[in-house]
Amino acid sequence: MDNLLNIVTHAGCFKTLLMALETASLVELLQAPGSYTILAPTDEAFVNIPANLINAWMEEIPKIKKIIRYHIILGDIRANDFLKLNVVETLEGSTIAVNTSNGIKVNDAKVIKADIIAENGVVHIIDKVLIPEGI
Repeated sequence: MDNLLNIVTHAGCFKTLLMALETASLVELLQAPGSYTILAPTDEAFVNIPANLINAWMEEIPKIKKIIRYHIILGDIRANDFLKLNVVETLEGSTIAVNTSNGIKVNDAKVIKADIIAENGVVHIIDKVLIPEGI
């Protein structure tokens, strides 16, 4: 079974996310033992954000690190687990709202593919980039 990094790398639709993970020095986390849930925005999700803003984030390491850590949750949270949750706490330290009334939404991002299982967690593909407070 692949680890989280291999899943994200080989999917082919997370080039911007991978670049952000490298910039934020968080690549090793996706290879580490343990259990993590990744809310992974696609390259298409990043297209909805102005390129100059993404470039500005990439130049400010603390900012991109905060954004990427906002997409990572400690523990293995599957689609069925979201049904029992109203919020989840991220590695960034703040919470994300969960809504399951019409599919699964985290803040305003829709989970478009859930439960891609890795040896060290699970990936859920989302259609928007999550932006923490203060960014």
